[in-house]
Amino acid sequence: MITRVVLVLAQPAALALREQLLLDGAREVAIYPPDRFAATVAVGQGPDAGLSALLATADTLVLAARVDQLTAHTVTLADARGVRVLPLGDDAAAARLAAAFGLASPVPATGSARDVAAALATASASAVARPAVAGPRLIAVWGAHGAPGRSTIAVGLAAELARGGRHVALVDADAHAPSLAMALGLPDEGPGFAVACRQAELDALDEIELQRISVPLGGADVDVLTGINRPSRWPELSDKRVRAALAACAGWAEHTVVDVAASLERDEEIVSDVIAGPRRNAATLAALETADHVVAVLAADPVSVARFLRSVGELRAVIGTTPLTVVVNRLRRGGVGIDARGQLRRTLERYADIRDVWFVPEDRRAADAAMLAARPAAEVAGRSAMVSAIRRIVGEALLPPVPVTATRRERRGRRSPHERLVASA
Repeated sequence: MITRVVLVLAQPAALALREQLLLDGAREVAIYPPDRFAATVAVGQGPDAGLSALLATADTLVLAARVDQLTAHTVTLADARGVRVLPLGDDAAAARLAAAFGLASPVPATGSARDVAAALATASASAVARPAVAGPRLIAVWGAHGAPGRSTIAVGLAAELARGGRHVALVDADAHAPSLAMALGLPDEGPGFAVACRQAELDALDEIELQRISVPLGGADVDVLTGINRPSRWPELSDKRVRAALAACAGWAEHTVVDVAASLERDEEIVSDVIAGPRRNAATLAALETADHVVAVLAADPVSVARFLRSVGELRAVIGTTPLTVVVNRLRRGGVGIDARGQLRRTLERYADIRDVWFVPEDRRAADAAMLAARPAAEVAGRSAMVSAIRRIVGEALLPPVPVTATRRERRGRRSPHERLVASA
């Protein structure tokens, strides 16, 4: 039974449904403006104090099954507070969107308030809890200009996240210089992220369509949405399209890793007379603003560090309170001198207040082998220092640790044959 519910619906339907739910026995029914919800919560800015207070005691969140309300951030917010999501919708697009997030079929929004309230009560009674996904669903990989290794880190993270049978989507949303298709030896003339964006705008991007237009990486459960094959196609990656496509990906895969470009400028601040025109950096900004976690990459050399320090403030302004993991790539002594780790840690802490830093060492042999084979480094050089470092980032910074308690028999079973022979002697 619905007892405490928050309605993200427009008037006058919200008032009518509220009165009916109270008549049917609901204890508390609050109404929250859908336009405010779409402009803040659905894009990842988080709820205001009023909505936070409502969700703290609510058991059900009712909203329209539309891409501007039912997003990965919305579902994550509800999961974190133990609030059940009941979507409303009348068309096939609403059903596909709800299914993408593992929700029940939308309750028809047409009809009287009594009919909608009865359908909501039925859906609430039969709702099945969504399986929890450990760690962030949408991870954006960003880095300042100068090729610090964004794509290399993105591929490595996707390969490691897929370990253990997880389904991972790897998306190339770089509107300036996409490279995942070339690095992985995948065709870039066919469907890819641009097609996903167009289909999402038409409310036609479901799991079947995503499976059709993606390219399986092989060797791991990673499906790749390749980037645009010509930089001139960047207008296809508009803000609205990218947000809708990434929301669909977040419901399709357990984790989605998005490789984005370096530029963070908002074109409307420069070209103010074309407010409604397309924005070159819309894909990067949309991915960063909707991400659950951002991985920022810089190379271990003075130029890359300087560029990163000049851009990290702008990055923080874009992502707000989204968790940020900083990765120093291609670490070597020759780039910054003796005690490279210590120098880089002190520099990042002093000038950017970054205290938690992860390092990926320079490993030309593994990187060359991966590029030559057009495969992730984990497949061709699984024991390399680079792969081990990325694996540690995934295990300790992105995925929460899973405590394992072994029984005495299990611990004995892990001993080597020599140890067991000695113990039995």
